[in-house]
Amino acid sequence: MLTRKQHELLLFIHERLKEAGIPPSFDEMKEALDLASKSGIHRLITALEERGFIRRLPNRARALEVLRLPDSIAPGLNAAKKFSPSVIEGSLGRKPEPSRSMSAGNDDDVASAVAIPVMGRIAAGVPIDAIQHKTHSISVPPDMIMGGEHYALEVKGDSMIEAGIFDGDTVVIRSSTTANPGEIIVALVDDEEATLKRFRRKGASIALEAANPAYETRIFGPDRVKVQGKLVGLIRRY
Repeated sequence: MLTRKQHELLLFIHERLKEAGIPPSFDEMKEALDLASKSGIHRLITALEERGFIRRLPNRARALEVLRLPDSIAPGLNAAKKFSPSVIEGSLGRKPEPSRSMSAGNDDDVASAVAIPVMGRIAAGVPIDAIQHKTHSISVPPDMIMGGEHYALEVKGDSMIEAGIFDGDTVVIRSSTTANPGEIIVALVDDEEATLKRFRRKGASIALEAANPAYETRIFGPDRVKVQGKLVGLIRRY
């Protein structure tokens, strides 16, 4: 249960992120909530973070992320807001083996696995060449690819490590030409560079945000970025 001021601050941060793509400053939050000092904002933010509604991103000024809203405000938003990778452990490109997602002793899981194409590599760092043609196929459990067309890309780079995506992983992508702020997408920049980043809006521009403080957020005009798909799963080889 949130207090009235906690509730007001959470909605103010959420609306500002939707409109501008960046969180409000402490002075803006103080003025919006009609508080006498910024220390009150600090206490409210700490309380929201402890309750799991927001997250402060390290090593970045004014870096706040809304993880969820009260169910009374947006019951359907919380399930989609925060990406938690659905991870398959095993050997890529081979017959699926039992794992956490495809449990041991259940032959039906292996038998029902679905093959999807691997379309080359995607940059999680400095952008690389655009998505290539199909190189091979991999098998994934059917519940990972429910609805729509899917493909896979091999990850190159470390810009998304704080989202649980590492160099050498394979990401499963659902084809889409649109995205909501906060979703991790395959972005095609200037029809030349493909990159895996978190989608944000900053005014009329599009921001491609890394999940690693070593990388800067890149800002583009809306005509320079095309959404190619949304991240729905992750495959990791050990």
